[in-house]
Formats: sequence, C-alpha cells, structure tokens
Amino acid sequence: MRERIPDPMNPKWLPSGWELPPEIVERLGRKVGRQRSMEEGDHLLIILHAPPKPDQDEREARVFWRKPDGSWQSNNKAKGVKAILEHIAEYQAAIDALENLEDSAKTADDFFQVLDQANPIARASRNMYAALQQARDLIPEDQDLVSCRDEAYACERSAELLLQDVRNGFDLYVAKKTEEMTKSGHAMSVAGHRLNTLVALFFPTATLAALLGMNVPHGLENASPPGAFVGAIVIGIALGLGVKAWLDRPV
Repeated sequence: MRERIPDPMNPKWLPSGWELPPEIVERLGRKVGRQRSMEEGDHLLIILHAPPKPDQDEREARVFWRKPDGSWQSNNKAKGVKAILEHIAEYQAAIDALENLEDSAKTADDFFQVLDQANPIARASRNMYAALQQARDLIPEDQDLVSCRDEAYACERSAELLLQDVRNGFDLYVAKKTEEMTKSGHAMSVAGHRLNTLVALFFPTATLAALLGMNVPHGLENASPPGAFVGAIVIGIALGLGVKAWLDRPV
C-alpha cells in the first residue's frame, strides 16, 4: 500500500484528514499559490481560488481531490464533481453581477469600480480554466472533467467579454466628455473673440470721451432725476442683454 503523509504535515489550507500521496504533498507550500492541477499514482489534486473580492490580498483555496476509484472530495459544501461545477457557478454569478453594474455605469467612478473588480475576476477565471484543462490532460478518461473544463471556458469567455465591454464603455464615456469639453471650449473661444471685437470697436471712443469729455446737450438734463436715472438704467440693461445675446448666439 502506498505510504501516506500524516495529516499534521499537510498545509493548513488543506482539509484535515486528507491522506494525499507524499509526492503531491511535497509540492505544496504554506500558501495556496497559483491555480493548478497535479497528479500522482492516479490521485488528482486540483487547486483553485474562490472568486476574488475587492482589495483581497490572500486567495481562498478551493481544493478538489479525485481518488483512483473516481470518487471526489473537496473543501466545498457540495460533493463529487458537482463541487467543481458549483465553484464555477460562483464565478459566473460574480460576472453577472458585474455586468449589471456595467450596464448602469454613468460616471468615470462607476466604470472604475466595475473595472477594479472585473480585472481580478477575469484573471482568476482564466487561470481556473488553465488548471482544469491541465486536470483534463492528466486524467483524460474522466468525462466529468471535460464538462468542468467546458464550463470553465464559458466562464472565462464571459469574464473576458465583460472586461472588454467595461473598457469600451469607459473609452466611449471619455470620448463623449472630450467632445463636450471641446465644444464648450470652442464656444468660449468664439464668445471671447466677439467680446474682444466689441472692446476694439468702442475702446477708442471711450478713451476719447474720457479725455475730451462728451457733455452734449440732449434735453434729459432738465428731466426730473428719478425719471432720467431709471431711463438710463433700463436702456443700459436692454443694451447689455442685446450684447449678451450676440455673444451667446450659436457658432
């Protein structure tokens, strides 16, 4: 009978009671490490990661052990190969949730929030597919691994499409904002040019009036003070509104 490594020598992230071949245990570290599959003496160990959460540094291990008789054990709640399928379904649910966030994204912060979560999900799903493809190559006669591999590929594809959609949406948002700023800047430039034209036209006259004086009799000097004052204010406001309408008219 093949020698087994005692349980205390197994890494802490492995379930207690697992008697894996020593050749497999020797290849495991204290930390989970990358997603991968390893086989020894018809024992297959698949090491995957739980769907990553925002700002999560350490990855949570999801390990699946296939014994030579074809039975499965895992640290997931489900039993058998169904545990792997439920693990993949967790990734798909996370991707679906991010797709809903991407559909409702309106601002740059919204897109950055989705992108911040979509990047690790896409990377993890890509590595999950590679690990299950490796498992399929190590145990080619197990048809259940084919289904798991195909589900993982569909999940990876969904994650990549989500990542591409988020990037395209953000690029479109930036393009629209850039166009709006360009139009606004052009309108302000035209309004400034029109205002400079007014200044160029009336500045010489205003300067001469200030230097030489323009006290020409016009009849209003004999009017009652409130009437002349109010009239001048009304005329000034009307002229100001006219100038503003001329400056703000479409280019």
